[in-house]
Amino acid sequence: MGRHGGRPSRASTRPSLQKLLSARGGAAQSLSMNEPGRRHPAHPPLHEGFNSPTIVFLTVCTAGRKPVLAEADAQAVLRAAWDGAKSWRVGRYLLMPDHVHLFCAPAEFPPRPLNQWVAFWKSRAARHWPRPEDSPLWQRDHWDTQLRRSDNYTEKWRYVLENPVRAKLVERVADWPYQGEMHVLVW
Repeated sequence: MGRHGGRPSRASTRPSLQKLLSARGGAAQSLSMNEPGRRHPAHPPLHEGFNSPTIVFLTVCTAGRKPVLAEADAQAVLRAAWDGAKSWRVGRYLLMPDHVHLFCAPAEFPPRPLNQWVAFWKSRAARHWPRPEDSPLWQRDHWDTQLRRSDNYTEKWRYVLENPVRAKLVERVADWPYQGEMHVLVW
């Protein structure tokens, strides 16, 4: 019974996620990308449009959201890892203490799977990390979104640039030293 005069509370009338999964004969990992409670980000296949570039916006977080990325030595290690991962090119990027945002594009066609490229540079960066006590360094997965229009690139970059200001790490975007551009990704 709920607290509203004898009627059952709304929460008690909803089936739990576990009950729904049991009824479907699956576990939490079998949720599709459209169902609430999905445990891992969906990584849809790349859409290759006629005469348009492929640019992906990527976010990768540290394990346990440890604030270890906003350091000059971390930036140097990541840039070296991206430079050594030749199948995709990194355009603009910004390091926050516990995650990195970057834009990337395939360097070869057909493109190698994005997941393989991300796993490669995460592994390479972890092996060369300047502070072993930060291990494990990365969360297992990442978030990626393929951009569909040139204005998406500009809008997303403006939003990303404001992250250090919103987090009150600096007063002005220009004051954040952990950002850059490795390759110009032309829309």
